[in-house]
Amino acid sequence: MTFDERYRAIDARDTRFDGQFVTAVRSTGIYCRPSCPARTPKPENVTFFPTSAAAHEAGYRACKRCLPEAAPGSPEWNLRGDVAARAMRLIADGVVEREGVPGLAARLGYSARHLTRLLVNELGAGPLALARAHRAHTARMLLVGTDLPIADVAFSAGFASVRQFNDTVREVFGLAPGELRARRHARDAAPAGVAGAAHAVPGEIDLLLPYRRPFDAAGLFAWMQARALPGVEEATERAFARHLRLDGGPGWFALSLDDADRLHLRARLAQLGDLAPLVARARRLFDLDADPQAVDAALAGHAPLAPLVARVPGIRVPGAADPHEMLIRAMIGQQITVAAARTALTGLAHALGERVGSDDEAGILFPTMAAIAEHGHEVLRGPAARIRAVTGAAAALADGSLRLTLGDDGEAQRAALLAMPGIGPWTADYVRMRVLGDPDVFLPGDVAARAGAGGVGLPADAETLDAWATRTAPWRSYLTAHLWRAAPAKKGRAASTAEAATTTGPTIPGAAAAAPTKTPTRKAST
Repeated sequence: MTFDERYRAIDARDTRFDGQFVTAVRSTGIYCRPSCPARTPKPENVTFFPTSAAAHEAGYRACKRCLPEAAPGSPEWNLRGDVAARAMRLIADGVVEREGVPGLAARLGYSARHLTRLLVNELGAGPLALARAHRAHTARMLLVGTDLPIADVAFSAGFASVRQFNDTVREVFGLAPGELRARRHARDAAPAGVAGAAHAVPGEIDLLLPYRRPFDAAGLFAWMQARALPGVEEATERAFARHLRLDGGPGWFALSLDDADRLHLRARLAQLGDLAPLVARARRLFDLDADPQAVDAALAGHAPLAPLVARVPGIRVPGAADPHEMLIRAMIGQQITVAAARTALTGLAHALGERVGSDDEAGILFPTMAAIAEHGHEVLRGPAARIRAVTGAAAALADGSLRLTLGDDGEAQRAALLAMPGIGPWTADYVRMRVLGDPDVFLPGDVAARAGAGGVGLPADAETLDAWATRTAPWRSYLTAHLWRAAPAKKGRAASTAEAATTTGPTIPGAAAAAPTKTPTRKAST
């Protein structure tokens, strides 16, 4: 966006741009979100920054009125696939706190010094400053939204010490942590989309996650409900919960809508330092940083898609809670129905997964890659070559010979997956869509997508449909989601939110629920 485009956005107080940039005002020394209700500053006093970290580095503090840190995240980090975007995804996942800047740089294939120069030039702040801004955002969210002791807030947000936490909060917000907490809204008065919640259950954190509207929550919950693995996950029409491994130990989280359509995140953690990465994973799983108005406007501009967008505004593309698990679920879900995949994956989880908790809190962690590599052949059923493909992929993930992270370069990730036995183009692209959150992935061989396309008057053959889909770039993942939704229901069953098709990869009886797959010779599965 140009300066004039951004200025028009802040003059109109356009909420669509909240989280996509911040407005720093030289005359006041503060920075705001684009929709800030304060009087629009004069153009000569305004500087726009792509991140709050850049504004911090330039000496500005956050506005106490509009709370720019409470806006949804920028969709740019998924839309872009460059090093800066990959770094932002990894920083949100807590890599700097766990591995430092050298670890972040190594994951991206650069030296720490070169990565710092690159991010400063591109985003106005280096990795340490970007990570500090992310910690400050998490700290504000917890101070305003929970009754956690301030020391617990410091470590939950990823700070190494309470002193560092106090200094950062004062510098960023112009208030001490206690003062910031004292200014918080009461829970019932918290505006929709602004973080704020209560620490209602002992040992459980409850937060509100902001998102941009419209939001197809019903579609997301239905997707999760169709694919939930009993013991690992639980889903209803308005809630989804699961157990998962985090760096500090096993954790549990639940996402649910309240009566005001606010999205709550509840979490129980072995270590409070896992909270910020968990929030980032939950946001990615439900695609909360998407720009639905931009997506809907672009897709609705094509006559065959306009009715689909009108029927399901704000459609989302589900992400992945764990990249390694996502690959196994995708491979097992190839060429079989969602129900069959769910049965197979449930059997795998119950046989090889780790049991955690007790009584009402008991659950199962999805098996480790090492466990699947060693014992998967004892649980999975079907052709030996297909079972070897799953256990081989798990072994490669376990020993590090195959890397799969949300910070991968998309093309490099795809090439690495295609080099593995039993992984075809559909699986590689589907994993890229779910793990990286890439908004521009299309699956031309997906049977359900082609069925949906035929139903709305688009070409139904893979090659022609793929060519037509290019006109919807860079939102082809959302086109795919709409076509899954538009696929006609099979006789004898209700239509699901997204159909799973077949794939050119191996037919591995297992379980997973990932969704569509590819191959025109097999029927679409749910």
